[in-house]
Amino acid sequence: MASTEIETVSPAADKAKLAAAALLAVLGFVAYYLLRAQGAWVQWVALLVALAAGVGVGLTATPGQRLIAFGRDAVKEARKVVWPTRKEATQVTGYVFAFVIVMALFLWLTDKLLEWVLYGLILGWR
Repeated sequence: MASTEIETVSPAADKAKLAAAALLAVLGFVAYYLLRAQGAWVQWVALLVALAAGVGVGLTATPGQRLIAFGRDAVKEARKVVWPTRKEATQVTGYVFAFVIVMALFLWLTDKLLEWVLYGLILGWR
């Protein structure tokens, strides 16, 4: 039997939380422009507080929880990575540079050979 994935629909509470988060973000930008007379510090504080509140509300919804879980899993996987030593990284970088130089010379020589064959021998333009 073939297994089918079931996609769950977000409950209304999650949609309301995401709408509230978006509304808080928009209100932060509106407050930033409405508080122009109060000074830059007040504008920035209002904007940052509203954005932080929007992010906080958004992270309590199911998509926000999934984002947090994804971040935790990504950090866990990044800790499993075996990083090369300085010597290994230097050697591999040298190999890459050498390969690039060899390929550049090969392509240049191929280009000049084709130029000579096409323009010099076949068309006789030189």
